[in-house]
Amino acid sequence: MYRLAKEAGVRAGVRAQIDRRRRKRDFRGLWITRLSAACRQRGIRYSRFIDGCKKANIALNRKMLSEIAVADPKAFDVIVQAVNAALGS
Repeated sequence: MYRLAKEAGVRAGVRAQIDRRRRKRDFRGLWITRLSAACRQRGIRYSRFIDGCKKANIALNRKMLSEIAVADPKAFDVIVQAVNAALGS
């Protein structure tokens, strides 16, 4: 029984490591989905928004941008205006 318990412990450790990486991937997908929806409401595509953020030197990551989009829509509108100005739209 010791051998079975030891193998189960090893498998549990491997699954835990895999799931830690998967959780990071899942959260990034959530942030991108939120940003995409918020951008669509304001008439800009997500890819253009990210490109505009880089051109406007907005150094916020996707996590912070999605939190702003959800928690403070007026501030997100200001960011979208800055992005549109940087893109020349």
